[in-house]
Amino acid sequence: MILKDILYKVSIRTVKGDTSIDVTDLQIDSRKVKEGSCFIALAGSQSDGHNFIDAAVAQGAHAIICTELPATFKDEVTYIQVENSAAAAGYMSHNFYGEPSLKLKLVGVTGTNGKTTIATLLWKLFSALGYTCGLVSTVQNQVGNEIIPATHTTPDAISVNALLRRMLDAGCEYVFMECSSHAIHQHRITGLQFTGALFSNVSHDHLDYHQTFDEYIRVKKSWFDALPASAFSISNADDKRGMVMLQNTSAKKYYYSLKTMADFKGKILDNSLTGLHMMVNELEVYFRLIGEFNAYNLLAVYGAAICLGEEKQEILKELSSIDGAEGRFDYFVSVKDNIIGIVDYAHTPDALLNVLATIKKLRQGNENIITVVGCGGNRDAAKRPVMAAVACEYSDRVIFTADNPRNEDPLEILKQMEGGVNVVARKKYITIADRAEAIKTAVSLAAKDDIILVAGKGHEKYQEIKGTKYHFDDKKVLSEMFELLEK
Repeated sequence: MILKDILYKVSIRTVKGDTSIDVTDLQIDSRKVKEGSCFIALAGSQSDGHNFIDAAVAQGAHAIICTELPATFKDEVTYIQVENSAAAAGYMSHNFYGEPSLKLKLVGVTGTNGKTTIATLLWKLFSALGYTCGLVSTVQNQVGNEIIPATHTTPDAISVNALLRRMLDAGCEYVFMECSSHAIHQHRITGLQFTGALFSNVSHDHLDYHQTFDEYIRVKKSWFDALPASAFSISNADDKRGMVMLQNTSAKKYYYSLKTMADFKGKILDNSLTGLHMMVNELEVYFRLIGEFNAYNLLAVYGAAICLGEEKQEILKELSSIDGAEGRFDYFVSVKDNIIGIVDYAHTPDALLNVLATIKKLRQGNENIITVVGCGGNRDAAKRPVMAAVACEYSDRVIFTADNPRNEDPLEILKQMEGGVNVVARKKYITIADRAEAIKTAVSLAAKDDIILVAGKGHEKYQEIKGTKYHFDDKKVLSEMFELLEK
């Protein structure tokens, strides 16, 4: 493709060379550069792509996109200095892959909690309604019924546009995408044209990256601020920042709520382990999903489907039979002693609180709640004592264990968690660094009808320790322990 055609909408400062040259592909990883590539130098948190410009040229790059020009130039290579190379990657990727988001109905979902469930429910709903759909999520990406493993909540700009092009070529009409705060800030979704955008909620998370809570909110809000007037935006009116998110958007504004007047109003009539019984805009419906947090997720999905022109009776009919996303309140029951095991991705204080509050409401009598929980390494450390405090307040017994310690010492993470436990709750918890042993201990502590929550990893099938990912599946380990109970 001709370089100058790919540069549409990019803020250019300096051009050295010929923009009429042909480039074969776009790359942000110099190791993947080949003859004819256009290399975009990104300044990342781990490394700076500008340090690899010479390597990219040596491997055959025909064009270099950068915010700082190198000291020396090759005559046969075109160098383009831009205002922001990450933003340039977004626009260039969109152009290179034929602007796929303009030809799809692309709906994005952002928020601290609920993104995966909302995006997955939308994909399942519209697939059930007869459409071919794409999904971009933390758990997995899907092109129709083809599953593509996910490595990030939102892929990099080149990967996401290549994926959207693949979805378009496969006949997809709708695509539902999680949009993380990292993706917004790093311009991974810059250049995409969204038909709709949803906000679920915001709570304490990712402060290792954003530094302040205000900055975290500002980044999420910036996505809504940039929406065109042709798009729709939907926000949670019960979140104290729900109105602020849509304050400056040009998109059409809608709200959902359980507690106040809203465009999409819900009321929980009954909440049990068999599901939710709700009123949704005066229509009575049963859902298979459990808990107040899922009532909010369902309202967001219902609202988006209405905005996309679907008929309300059909929406609710299909939603009533749909399960949630993997690792989101996944539960099963042991045949012996009727012990309930729940696996959930809750890895923020707010998400853990929501899950535990739901479990407490589901209790029929004096069943004990036993929680196994840890905190990830190389992530926001401030939430560690808070999560520990939440676990102890809402559980009868707690086992602190390793999550994904990454490059941190798991024992140091656990010590920081323990710092959040008050004197009264200290008898409630024990610490077992080995996650499998912690789950095994939880099962051994459980008596008839007790409830075990294993929180933090959900759908993940690995545990990351010192740069290596080892196979680990909370649900598999818990179910194996349940099987041993039967023997």
